[in-house]
Amino acid sequence: MRTTIFAAALAAVLVTACSSGPRVPDWQLNAAGASERATSAYMEGKTAVAEREFSLARSQVGSTAQPALAIRIELLRCAVQVAALVFEECPGFTPLQPDAAAADQAYARYLAGRATPSDAALLPEPQRAVAAATSDTAAASAAAAIGDPLSRMVAAGALMRANRATPDLLTTAINTASAQGWRRAVLAWLNVQLQRAEQAGDSTEAERLRRRIKLATTP
Repeated sequence: MRTTIFAAALAAVLVTACSSGPRVPDWQLNAAGASERATSAYMEGKTAVAEREFSLARSQVGSTAQPALAIRIELLRCAVQVAALVFEECPGFTPLQPDAAAADQAYARYLAGRATPSDAALLPEPQRAVAAATSDTAAASAAAAIGDPLSRMVAAGALMRANRATPDLLTTAINTASAQGWRRAVLAWLNVQLQRAEQAGDSTEAERLRRRIKLATTP
């Protein structure tokens, strides 16, 4: 289970589903499964599948009329986009913002690269040390120390969006995405690394990166 605001709650749901307690409502299981499938599909570059599964997850939580659940789905959607360096506004979150808790508001700012020092304590636990780091190097180290791959990628993306990405952070993100087979993400981060190599005039490194990019884009 992914370590994000919504997925952490879904983990508890799934544990309950496997227990001898009361039967878990179908909407909870359906939302959990759709969120997992959407996340994997998006990171792998399967956009149509991701959109379909996110829509299913949103529909399932919509049946409860609980804004907090819809907010978590939309923040999860925004988080996976940030992890893959797709820096767009979160249109699904905007109309829900009036009902967002302080922690949700802080997480949205973090994903947008606009977190304030006071936001750090409100963030999901894996992201707190990253947001609280006072130097880019310390932030990169904090991101690398995150155990969950998706949370690590989200932290890297948030730092990139805030213009705090170090060379080590890029390497962490690329290695993480590569290990998971997340094609969309690994290509996005490789292209950033390639751009920096070209700007630095490092033709040898640039050629090495182009070969990796070609490998990832060859059917």
